[in-house]
Amino acid sequence: MRPNGERMRSDKVRYFTPRDEELAELLMGIGLKRNVSKVLVYLANTKEATSRDIERGTDLRQPEVSIAMRYLRECDWVDTRESKSESKGRPVKIYTLSRPITEIMDTIENEKRKEARQQLDLIQKMRECISMQ
Repeated sequence: MRPNGERMRSDKVRYFTPRDEELAELLMGIGLKRNVSKVLVYLANTKEATSRDIERGTDLRQPEVSIAMRYLRECDWVDTRESKSESKGRPVKIYTLSRPITEIMDTIENEKRKEARQQLDLIQKMRECISMQ
């Protein structure tokens, strides 16, 4: 806090651009959740960020960022480190992508190809069942 009681606002916060919104929409179109898509795009375009930076930059609420982070950690797409906060209290978590966004997109693409093959196999089995009647 500043001496006059105002909170200090980080000047390094990056805000979503129309291009970022478009990329997040594309990720949602292939099945990623809205909050995961937004956080992934945000982290792809910044070196590192705190939860608060992500909340401000993506216009997501704290619980939405936390849920997205849990998913991204489960996928092993994000690294977390702690930094002592300016004031007393909990350390601040700082997030970075654990691999380049292109590798993450390759992983997503491979998963979607696998899902599509499984669905096409089911359709083929249905056709076989129908033709046996």
